[in-house]
Amino acid sequence: MNVLLVAGGKPETWPIFHKDYDAYIGIDRGSLLILEKGYPLDLAVGDFDSLTEPEKNRVFKQAKTIVTAPAEKDETDSQMGLSEALRHYPTAQIDMIGMTGGRLDHFLANLWMVFEPRFQVHISQLRICDNQNTIEFLLPGTYVIQKEPQMNYLAYACLTPVSNLTLTRSKYTLQKANFAYPTSLASNEFLEETADITFEQGIVAVIQSKDE
Repeated sequence: MNVLLVAGGKPETWPIFHKDYDAYIGIDRGSLLILEKGYPLDLAVGDFDSLTEPEKNRVFKQAKTIVTAPAEKDETDSQMGLSEALRHYPTAQIDMIGMTGGRLDHFLANLWMVFEPRFQVHISQLRICDNQNTIEFLLPGTYVIQKEPQMNYLAYACLTPVSNLTLTRSKYTLQKANFAYPTSLASNEFLEETADITFEQGIVAVIQSKDE
């Protein structure tokens, strides 16, 4: 099952969709953006303080399910949205959009929330996407990375210390390298339609990107 989780970032930053989604979830203003793009709104989550009263009424009228929270709370709207997405669709692959391209503190909050224990157990189900990048998250193991359409660059970002990192079938390779602190191995490239990565400890973000 594929789920699209939409935060309030500008639609101009959204990626081109190469697949259909089984459910659409809006976070705060993202709920309105889903409706404005003509998609169904299966779940709306947030405090909705970014919406005018007519906009809020439209979201509440058209959403199949609504989960609300006060504006002052202990988690961000994105945390709440991802938590509800996983509660409703615990085994789904979740693409998260509208989370980049704006305030840097918001982006870091969105990026780092995958470290929370409640989300880390689902880390392989999550991707952050925009019109220039896709970010997927890996726990230790062996993986085959599939090239995304129109993405030219491949990067492996060590988000934690990483041990015995091996990269093959890409322009730049590694054999059992260790990294003691977060490091971005940027500007690699696919040689074929797939590339391979293996590591034994840590969390790695695989970033595919293209120039604007």
